Amino acid sequence: MNSKRPIILVTNDDGITAAGIQNLAYLMKELGDVIIVAPDSPQSAMGHAITIAKPLRLEKVDLYEGIQSYQCSGTPVDCVKLAVNKILHRKPDLLVSGINHGSNSSINILYSGTMSAAMEGAIEGIPSIGFSLSDFSASANFQPTHKYILSIAKNVLENGLPKSTLLNVNFPLVQNFNELKGVKICRQAVAKWQEEFDERLDPHKRKYYWLTGVFELNDEGQDTDEWALKNNYVSVVPVQFDLTAYDAIDELANWKFSV
Repeated sequence: MNSKRPIILVTNDDGITAAGIQNLAYLMKELGDVIIVAPDSPQSAMGHAITIAKPLRLEKVDLYEGIQSYQCSGTPVDCVKLAVNKILHRKPDLLVSGINHGSNSSINILYSGTMSAAMEGAIEGIPSIGFSLSDFSASANFQPTHKYILSIAKNVLENGLPKSTLLNVNFPLVQNFNELKGVKICRQAVAKWQEEFDERLDPHKRKYYWLTGVFELNDEGQDTDEWALKNNYVSVVPVQFDLTAYDAIDELANWKFSV
């Protein structure tokens, strides 16, 4: 590696062979020296899970020309931890996760393996970004995202990010670059999934369930990521891993705890 160039760690949750990570890794080669550490199989919706009940496997693979790549048997967060501690032996200058096949806007960030990998980077003090495209197709067209990804990554490399902050970047589904209207710095929309469980029977007459659901948007604000995506903007939401509800501290301090 060229020590004068930034070291950029690339990971995802769709697996090391996904089209999204291939696009992202080759884009990052324009900005620095790239190392991929990603799951050896899809790990979507793993959240911030880590592996503690079984050993992890880490294998160097030759998948992408000119890019040092490793596949890991664990979760996206496992990948980040192993990359920092067993491969790089230092913090990279930038961590990028994605490009996810599917949106990670609004409440989806809490379930997302893509964003949890980026959040783990932020916990480690690494400037980190998660990128997602609102298209779940394995053959998704990532080309319209390229210029914006490079611009956002350059800004983070040059300017850094506030302490304990990472970026959640989502792209609407468009067919070409010109359909994108620009970048909106915005907040996470208030929404939830209304879960439904499809109940079925296996050949032994035992019940099993498939999780489905409907996305419920409970926010009419025009300053949200959902509004931005609906109107063909790239949404950029600064997020943090400190989950403290600071506004509630003074209110709860007035409670009387009689024991």
